Order: sequence, then C-alpha cells, then structure tokens
Amino acid sequence: MKTIDESILTKLKNIKLLLLDVDSVLTDGRIIYDSRGQDMKFFDVNDGLGVYLLKKVAGIKTILITAKGSKTIIPRARDMHVEDVFANVSPKILALEKILKKYKVDLSEICFAGDDLVDLCLMKRVGFPIAVFNAMPEIKQCAAYITIRSGGRGAVREIAELILKAQDKWQEALKLYDV
Repeated sequence: MKTIDESILTKLKNIKLLLLDVDSVLTDGRIIYDSRGQDMKFFDVNDGLGVYLLKKVAGIKTILITAKGSKTIIPRARDMHVEDVFANVSPKILALEKILKKYKVDLSEICFAGDDLVDLCLMKRVGFPIAVFNAMPEIKQCAAYITIRSGGRGAVREIAELILKAQDKWQEALKLYDV
C-alpha cells in the first residue's frame, strides 16, 4: 500500500458509510451474455472480504449504486453483507438523497468509489471520493485518493483496508483470523 498523507487519514477516520459503483469498481468491467441473454460479471473475492470486514469490525455499512441493473448484483451483495443496493439509478444523485435520509449520515462521513462519468455527481459531493486505478481522467481529477488496484481486481479491498487502518481497526480485523 502506498504512503498516505495525514490529511487523508484524518478524513478516513470519520467515514461511516461506503458507497460503491458496481461495473468497473466492484467488477472488472466485463459483461458476458450467455446464449439466453443473461449477463455475467466478474467479482473479486478479496473485495467481498474487505466489505465484510468493514461492517464486522468497524460497523461501516456498504451500499451499491449502479446506473445499470443486473440479476448478478443481488446475490453478490448478499454474500458480501452489503446493506443496500440502488440499481437502475440515473442520475446517481437521486440515490444519495435517499441514503442521507435513511442512514442519517453527513456527506463528510461518506466515502464513494467510482470510475466513469455517471459517477461524477457523487464524486463531487461526498466527503471522501475515491477513483479506482482504471477510472476515467475526469473521475481521477475529482478523487481524494486513487487506488493502486483496478476495479474488480482488489480495489475495493484496498479501500476497505485503508479505512480500517485509518480508524485503527486493522489489528482487530486480523484477530478474527489469527486464532
């Protein structure tokens, strides 16, 4: 993991909610259609454990926001213990308004990871915007942090570890598996 500036760590200490785009953040961006027209996506198992650890160790809930719906998202969200899924949402700012009311958090307490232009509205509003390594240049320009890993290839795990370490919860996470 790269060296993190102290001002970034300070902001991460206040995070209470993680919002994630799905395609090219939680997946690697590839969509495969089978012969019946059903789509398949590629997820990274390490990302799932990162989301699980955020909730288990730090009580940080994760919410998925995607402009495109897919039947594959719901079972993956369930496996990762994701709190909520907002699918077929455009513009994504509509989901943010509902999230603020439902989860009673301040914008400064929200981290959002995105990759493409449909994420721009959220990147500019949340307290800690993150661009995955494979994000578009316009998204990277808005980011407080750019991951080393690409979407669907461990970027979400990197984000989870970053937050847990900033909140001094990483050792607690390790203890879950060091029995």
